[in-house]
Amino acid sequence: MAWLTLESLGLFAVIFFLLYYYGTSTFDFWKKRGVKGPQPLPFVGNFKDVFLGTGSVSDCFTKAYYDFKSEQLVGIFRGRVPLLVVKDPHLMKDILIKDFHIFGERNLTPQVEVEPLSAHLFRLDIVRWKPLRTRFSSVFSSGKLKEMFHLLLECADHFGKYLDEVVAKGEPVECHEISAKFTTDVIGSCAFGIEMNALADENSKFRKMGRKVFETSWRSALRDRLRDNPFLFRIFGRFVVDQDVVDFFTDIIKQTINYRIKNNVHRQDFVDTLVDLKQHPQKLGLKEVNDIYAAAQAFVFFIAGFESSSVTISNALYELALNPSIQEKVRAEIKDVLKKNNGSITYDCLQEMKYLNTCLQETLRKYPVILYLSRVALADYTFAGTKVTIPKGQNVFLPVYGIHQDPEIYPKPEVFDPDRFMDGNDQTIHPMHYLPFGDGPRNCIAARFAKNQSKVALVTILSKFKVEVCEETQIPYILDKRSLFILQPAHGIHIKMTKLEE
Repeated sequence: MAWLTLESLGLFAVIFFLLYYYGTSTFDFWKKRGVKGPQPLPFVGNFKDVFLGTGSVSDCFTKAYYDFKSEQLVGIFRGRVPLLVVKDPHLMKDILIKDFHIFGERNLTPQVEVEPLSAHLFRLDIVRWKPLRTRFSSVFSSGKLKEMFHLLLECADHFGKYLDEVVAKGEPVECHEISAKFTTDVIGSCAFGIEMNALADENSKFRKMGRKVFETSWRSALRDRLRDNPFLFRIFGRFVVDQDVVDFFTDIIKQTINYRIKNNVHRQDFVDTLVDLKQHPQKLGLKEVNDIYAAAQAFVFFIAGFESSSVTISNALYELALNPSIQEKVRAEIKDVLKKNNGSITYDCLQEMKYLNTCLQETLRKYPVILYLSRVALADYTFAGTKVTIPKGQNVFLPVYGIHQDPEIYPKPEVFDPDRFMDGNDQTIHPMHYLPFGDGPRNCIAARFAKNQSKVALVTILSKFKVEVCEETQIPYILDKRSLFILQPAHGIHIKMTKLEE
């Protein structure tokens, strides 16, 4: 019996040693390349807090950014997998722009067999991404933005009436929910030609799907972690993917495209581009554009279009409620410009609102929607001015949130100060130190559209209502640690809204 016990202990010791060796065998990866970084722990690397649920992935990159302030590059580990955090703005520019042909892909590879809607513009490899990006770019040109502006104003009119009803109840307003309803309707009208009725209908299916996609729960957290391991994701991923979301978007886009083809309907919008690609797949170098592929493109435009702007609008309102003097200043500008335009919002008058624009810029500085940017090296690469060479397939990360909170770049970063971007002050900021929409060929394709809808929402609110903090306002603002790379508050953004006297 004792012999068996010793034998068992020996077996366990061997297994543990082998696991330990496997889990730590890559830990000299960065030392060999002359890249400094924090000491990793066996099995978890530098992601201990992520595995324990007490920290986010962005926290890991931000910590590396500050702990190795004098370094251009910092090497960390997710488990045993080496990751590179790039800090130097010149090297960042090389990655995003100059050497885009090497870093043209993100680290999220589509797995259509598990996630049918994952083969979209945001995640596609560079070969399939390029022709698709070219086709979609025309939808968000300056000319098209002006053409669709009247649709944006129609949604803003509905939004104003909806707010009248909400404010009349005299209860605290949850900014993210009202903003998401507005942006859902805007995306539906401007990009898809669909009346989504998120404002009018409390049971809007589109709003329900939007909530579901971005809800943070054990299921979404598990899904995000499984994606880091393609092998495990192929096995278990189907159990954490929302099939009802897949079915909903596939059905709605299929019906919309078929209706337009059958009735020869043309709106010169996003769906028209999908119709054209479905009828002429050779433009993408494909034999066929099936319903799932078309739905995947619609899905990513919908979720990115409504969520990024709704979070930004609600964060701007949060800061304006906390800073009444800034709120009064931006309201005075809004009213002055509107007065010159007979009280109407126009595409051109929106461009005149310079201080409103700086408020939006500062909101995106303090609360960048994308917490970090990721890229994958498509070939062995040596960083300019260094002796550091990374192999093909290496994941690199640009810590956007850490950069935007750096006091050496933005003095008193915790202070909401729109003047940072006034009167050419932003000219002193390196372009790579302000990345709310990314940069280079793979930046946010709808950045101008997002800014327009955010500004229209803020003009609609601030011209009619005063926003203030209330007992339900969460101070300080706390980031949700469970979110993978999208900035989301861990709480609702509640404020008091009061109708202004005419």
